[in-house]
Amino acid sequence: MNMEVKLAILGGRPLRDIKAKPYPHHPFIGEEEIQAVMEVLRTGILSSHRGTKVMEFEENISRYIGVKYAIATCSGVSALQLALATLGVGPGDEVVVPAYAPTSIIAPILMQNALPIFTDVDPHTYTIDPNDLKRKITKSTKAVIVVHLFGMPADMDKILEVADEHNIFVIEDCSQAHGAMYKDKKVGSMGHIAVFSFSEDKNMTTGEGGIVVTDDDELAERVLMLRDHSETKRVKEYVKRKNRKWPLVNMLSYNCRMTELQAAIGIVQLRRLHKNNERRRRIAEAYTKRLEEIIGIDPPVVPEYAHHVFNVYCAKYEEAEIGISRKLFVEAVRSEGVPLSTGYRQPLYKNPILTMRIARSKGCPFTCQFNRRLISYSKTMCPVSESLCYRTAIWLPIYPELSDSDVDDIMNAIEKVVKCIETLKKTTYF
Repeated sequence: MNMEVKLAILGGRPLRDIKAKPYPHHPFIGEEEIQAVMEVLRTGILSSHRGTKVMEFEENISRYIGVKYAIATCSGVSALQLALATLGVGPGDEVVVPAYAPTSIIAPILMQNALPIFTDVDPHTYTIDPNDLKRKITKSTKAVIVVHLFGMPADMDKILEVADEHNIFVIEDCSQAHGAMYKDKKVGSMGHIAVFSFSEDKNMTTGEGGIVVTDDDELAERVLMLRDHSETKRVKEYVKRKNRKWPLVNMLSYNCRMTELQAAIGIVQLRRLHKNNERRRRIAEAYTKRLEEIIGIDPPVVPEYAHHVFNVYCAKYEEAEIGISRKLFVEAVRSEGVPLSTGYRQPLYKNPILTMRIARSKGCPFTCQFNRRLISYSKTMCPVSESLCYRTAIWLPIYPELSDSDVDDIMNAIEKVVKCIETLKKTTYF
């Protein structure tokens, strides 16, 4: 080792001074978005009730994904709750979800007075494990939420086979996977219904916002009603059907509409999505090429069926091979001016809202009289998810605004720490 090299965590000079050389801002908002918003403001029409931008955005998304209907909402979480409500998920129902996923997936299930049941993820792709999914299905299972995590499509053929066998609904959560493809199909086009989020950390953004997509006429009708005070008049104008499984009547519903301003931004962002995704993929290729030379940090696996769009670049850290704890390694890299992360802190079933059974008043939905069994989340075990949370997952920064120089700095910092591992091992300070 070059004796002149000293890690920043040990008092050396950081590889990158982020005050002098900050990372580029994400997301990029350019002149096109500004002009699109100004155009809406000049009309004085901000609501989708009178405007046209939301409908234009919906039409663009439906064509892009290849589905009949796209219904824009105020957030990704609201989109998921609308999807669950549309499918009739309610008291006594169970919804299977992956344990390694964003915490936002829990609340919409509990809001429907249903219970989340957790399945483990595949150790290579980090998406839902179809074999464990099959084990978690009961007579009370109403649906499964398939999260295309980090931009990686889940193994949809196997998941759909399990769902068909047990007659349960498939909800695709594509919030981190705009533009990802499973074989020749866009994510969002394979389940009964799908949702996307457009918050700032996603592959495309409207600031906040979401969308529900489906090919099913009746599901589209119900989403439209639930989104907008159950006003049947507008729904009848949107979808013309006579024979319905569910009667088209007023339901207990919400106001989850997207604004014209959000839609205007989304129209521009969608035009940029392919280019931005390709930049993410090139950054991922650069990371992978250099990580393959490091024993103890494994780049993400991308199966042949997957077109990965890398909302997150999640590598796997092997403490036994590197020689120091993941926590110390991440702290050392961060000291060099690189925002490395360990990602999700715990599997979803460790969330206090579940372990302490405090979701709703009077014990609901956990003590609901319609539940067929008592769920104890303290006994839930998903070993792959626990390993990712507590020991192995490391997230590298990845977004299209990063330059090649930024990518080099990120990898140089990781390589610098790896080369100085023996010094860190000998340091008793930590």
